[in-house]
Amino acid sequence: MNLDTIINSIYPLPEKSKILLKENIEEATYPKAHVLFKANTIASKMYFIKKGIVRAYANPGEEDITFWFGKEGDTIISMKNYVQNQKAYETIELLEPCELYVLDTAHLQQLFHEDIHIANWGRKFAEQELIKVEERLIFTQCRTAMERYKELMTTSPELLQRVQLGHIASYLGMTQVSLSRIRSELK
Repeated sequence: MNLDTIINSIYPLPEKSKILLKENIEEATYPKAHVLFKANTIASKMYFIKKGIVRAYANPGEEDITFWFGKEGDTIISMKNYVQNQKAYETIELLEPCELYVLDTAHLQQLFHEDIHIANWGRKFAEQELIKVEERLIFTQCRTAMERYKELMTTSPELLQRVQLGHIASYLGMTQVSLSRIRSELK
């Protein structure tokens, strides 16, 4: 996905502001299984996915709990870093080789002070992320396991082709055995 499309999906910027923002963005390529940032660290960068898929997970006990997948066009960031400059809750791992656009968050913060349009772009980004978290909370708390799987099939069928079933099961809040049972019931 190209950078202009990603930027505009967050909030359309005037051309001068878009050029200023893009001057601070670089491209990078990373291999599968690369960890962009780890829990309990402060990440100094945010990423936009040009190509590839990633997951965010926490490890509160013995097993990882996947709570987010990112794919082409999505932004990779720890909101706790972004909003409060505090250590992240999550670890971000690449599930495929990825081509990413990289933006240093210190540069972004400076741009917020220099350009009101970029500041509004940053605000719109935070608002969109809040809505995604709200939707995810409702998704996990208010639906049965079968409903969660069916919704994933409808909204993000590509995940089922590109992501290991263990990560899908974790994301859906179930065991891999339960996911296999649900999949066989639907066949």
